[in-house]
Amino acid sequence: MGKRERPEAKIQAGIIEFMTDRGWLVEVTHGNTYQQGIPDMFAFHPKFGYRWIDAKVKGRYSFTKAQKAKWPKWESFGVGIWILTAADDEEYDKLMGPPNWRDYWRKSWGELPDIQELLEGLWDDDAPPN
Repeated sequence: MGKRERPEAKIQAGIIEFMTDRGWLVEVTHGNTYQQGIPDMFAFHPKFGYRWIDAKVKGRYSFTKAQKAKWPKWESFGVGIWILTAADDEEYDKLMGPPNWRDYWRKSWGELPDIQELLEGLWDDDAPPN
């Protein structure tokens, strides 16, 4: 099955069209070796700001090893990641709420990294850098 025929690719194409119709500029990431773990799309809106978005097949998804490692780290730096499973109003509304990637974490993958531990490990002292 070619990359464009994969179910996630069809969902992604629908999301791009749906969001573009609502005033978003959506850029697709390439997912090559240098971008492992980076979400599928980066979207911009004049009113709502930016969103990193990953398309997943509802009920039949997984996270790559790179996503499992990278997304908690991004979160510790204040970068949100949203997962969408369809191009419809219900999924679109998720973009107006907090990042939701943690909602898709499966218990079988182990414990989610603790965000406070990640934040505390960023700096050698108690103060963030200037």
